[in-house]
Parts: sequence; structure tokens; C-alpha cells
Amino acid sequence: MKSELCSGSFTRAFLAELLGTFLFVFLGLGSALQWQTAIPTILQVALAFGLSIGSLVQAVGHISGAHFNPAVTVAFLLGSQISILRAVAYIMAQMLGAVAGAGLLYEFTSSKVRGTFGINTLKNDTTQGQAIAVELLITLQLVLCILSSTDSRRTEKIGFPALSIGLSVTLGHLIGIYYTGCSMNPARSFGPALITGHFDFHWIFWVGPMAGAVLASLVYNYLLFPHRKRTLDKLAVLQGKFDPEHEREREEHRKESVELHSLYIPPSSTDTV
Repeated sequence: MKSELCSGSFTRAFLAELLGTFLFVFLGLGSALQWQTAIPTILQVALAFGLSIGSLVQAVGHISGAHFNPAVTVAFLLGSQISILRAVAYIMAQMLGAVAGAGLLYEFTSSKVRGTFGINTLKNDTTQGQAIAVELLITLQLVLCILSSTDSRRTEKIGFPALSIGLSVTLGHLIGIYYTGCSMNPARSFGPALITGHFDFHWIFWVGPMAGAVLASLVYNYLLFPHRKRTLDKLAVLQGKFDPEHEREREEHRKESVELHSLYIPPSSTDTV
């Protein structure tokens, strides 16, 4: 863990998550401001959140994986795809980035146009149970999309993950805005809630997305497309000791050994005349 923490790639990934979440919250909340000249539509807000995620995934996805969301990070942790230390650092970066993004936007805008400032809450007579269910389902589809479109084990053409993920975020907003304002992301909900001091029903926007992400990870990683990693390899990933380059070399050596062995298998008695 110490070697991972002190590595340059770890620091760069932390900064990428911080910057990415900062920009995502700033841009997303900015699209929902109540300007008197043009009140934003549901489609406008949904596209703004989706386009911002798509562009940021394209920008820093190769550095940190572009989670920008504690629920996504927990999903990858549950699938033994990142270390515990990295998951904790990512969530810290995401929370800091969300608060900074919301805080800067708050300072940049007049109280006349802030409106509700994009705070997630219950809307249109939605009950707490319904809100949790909606957040769970829209986060479920998002995390399934992320896990599938970024799966390195897939060999077929999978298109553009940034576009797929951005469209998935847009889809979630087109549905979720009517119920809860659409979170799918605890950090996105926490930023404006902290800046404005409004935490009514805030727990829903942790429970719903986290439950959806956990369910998506279990379904994808252990039911639909299970990993072939050994238990020791999974533990090494969680401890930050897994070396993918060494693992690739080991797998190539194993394949070569199998091929050489197959060349020297003696013919069976049934093959002789």
C-alpha cells in the first residue's frame, strides 16, 4: 500500500478525480440555474450532465478511470478492480471536488438565479421509498454501462465508452429529474447540499445510488461476466500489490507452455496401425 500511495500514478489519479468531479458538478449545476431570460428545460439539464461526463471521461479516463462518483468507485472495489486505498482516495477527491465545484458556482451566481441550486430532494409527491427505488434503478443502469463499456476483457468492438457513459447519464436524468432531481452520484448531491446547508432527505442520495452500484457490480462481475482472476490475485488488487504487467507475462508464459506441451503429446494407440 505504501508503494502505491507514493507512486506518481496514484497522485495523478487523485488529481484527475478531484478535477473531473469539480468540473462535472460546476457544469451540471450551472445548467440548472434559473436565468430569467431562458429557464432551463429538462432536456437541457439532462444533456448538460451527460455531455460533461462524456467529455471528462474522454479527457482523464486513461489517468484514473474517470469515476467522479463514490458509487462507481464502490462498484469497482466490489469487483476487485481497484485497491482499498485507491477507493478511499478517490472518494475523498470526489467529495472535495464536488464541494469546490458547487462552492465556486455559488459565488459566481446571483441569488436571483440560483433557484434551488440543483439540490436533490423529493419532487412531485414522490415518497422516500419511491425515491430510493428510482435512484437505485437509474444508478444500476449507469454502473452496468460503465462496467461493460470499460471491460478490458471484451475483444469485440465496443464503440466509444465516453459516449456510452454520457448517454447513460443523460438517460438517467431524463427519468430521475421528475422524481428526485436525479442524483446517481452521492458526491454530486453532497456538494450543493453542503454549500447551501440543505440536507433534507440527503441520506436517500447515498442509499439509493450505493445500493444500485453494489447490485450492478454483483450482477455484472459475478453473474453475467465473472472474472477469472484467482482469489490471491483479487486480494492483491485490493491490497494494491497486483502488477498487471507481471500477470500478463505469467499468462503468456502459461499459454506458451500449453502450446509446447500439445506439440509433444505422443499419439494414442488408436492412432497407430
